[in-house]
Amino acid sequence: MARILVETLTIPAVLFLGLLFSFPMAFHQPQPHHTRLVIAGPAVERTVATALQGQRPGGFDVTAVPDARAARRAVLDRDAVAGFAAEGRHAVLYVAKANGAALEQALTKGFTQLGAHNHQKLTITDLAPTVSKDGSGTTLVYFGIAWNVPGYILATTLLRAVTFNRRKKLITIAGGAGLFSAVGFLVGAGLDFFPDDPRALAIAFLLTTAVATFSLGMAPFVKHFFPLAGLGLFVVLSVPSSGLVPVQLLPGFFQALHAVMPLGNAVDALSGVLYFDGAGVLKPVLVLCGWISAGWALLGLDAWHHHRMAVRPGAQDEPEDVPEPPVEDPSLEAPAPTALAVHPHHFGEPLPMLEGIVHDGEQQPVRHAAVTVMDTGGRQLVRTTTNARGEYAVTGLPEGYVSVVVSHPGRGPLVHQKLLQSGVAVRADFTLHDRRNGTSVRTDAHPLDFEHAGHGS
Repeated sequence: MARILVETLTIPAVLFLGLLFSFPMAFHQPQPHHTRLVIAGPAVERTVATALQGQRPGGFDVTAVPDARAARRAVLDRDAVAGFAAEGRHAVLYVAKANGAALEQALTKGFTQLGAHNHQKLTITDLAPTVSKDGSGTTLVYFGIAWNVPGYILATTLLRAVTFNRRKKLITIAGGAGLFSAVGFLVGAGLDFFPDDPRALAIAFLLTTAVATFSLGMAPFVKHFFPLAGLGLFVVLSVPSSGLVPVQLLPGFFQALHAVMPLGNAVDALSGVLYFDGAGVLKPVLVLCGWISAGWALLGLDAWHHHRMAVRPGAQDEPEDVPEPPVEDPSLEAPAPTALAVHPHHFGEPLPMLEGIVHDGEQQPVRHAAVTVMDTGGRQLVRTTTNARGEYAVTGLPEGYVSVVVSHPGRGPLVHQKLLQSGVAVRADFTLHDRRNGTSVRTDAHPLDFEHAGHGS
């Protein structure tokens, strides 16, 4: 019981701690951290840098530019989040609301105090204003989340599509990403949440594709910790570093995350496309392509591993392995009937609900015996075969009565009817006899009547 409790609570506990520390640390009292500013004129730059350092040590990285035009250009090129130019008693602060209203307000407050100290009249010039419905400058983040999380969900559902090969799964990801990006763009542009620029479609497509492809690729390696890895990467770490609070106001750890996570880079690319005429888009697009390439590499590595195992000398003589059960996300899906490989239980793996062993009349294990589990209506729930030791195991079955049918060429088929209850592992062992030797069986087994087997006879 202790082991099951630990396994059950591990993923929720780690996610709880991740959410508990990441969101408050990122969003509570945001302050400038190494925010890039440009100041027109070296003399003014030294004065402003000294004043800002006194206001907020380590909050600003200040660079001098020749004149006000260069300061304005640096903001539009996204080389800095603000530019300042002063001449006599008049000063201008160039900002971009598209970088986030909270950042604009923090910069305005700081430079207003500086202007008042120097007896200067400060003019605020917004070089990249957002649309009227995006007063906070964070709408792109909300749309980014809408393209980010479904990518992870898409990979989760594709893991259950066991009849799809890798090529079909990648095609499905491309189709799903295309659909999500088109619908999201039509909603956003149609309702005036952001400017109508079709280039945003490509960014949205890359984001969903990157998350879904990498999630699909990492699943065989993280196995039953897939929900922890997926939610940890694409929710716990991605959302706080995405730009809900302007990146320049985040602590250094989340600024570093923003530079590599797909959601944050997609938001940067969308902002560049929609508000800065494409400035600063190349780097985030390359990061998104890097996530896609990493997903392809993981899928290729998994394919190579399976091929290597298949051609390994002596592989034919080893006990037959049941294919690994599809990874399930417990936050989204109920358990499905699934065959399990029989081996010592590993941490995080599902426990069997129904297991047993098949012997012949001489109590020798029967290999490759077909084991079929059916419900009371005759519907097949799951089918598997015994390994070299005659063992089989199944999980994810519904509570209630099920019929377990065992057959093997040249031997009389048998059926057991078993009552499954939550939290109880049930055994169903069989002894199969050669047809020519009759069908004497164990007391709880019956020769299979094919006309009534589907009704639990």
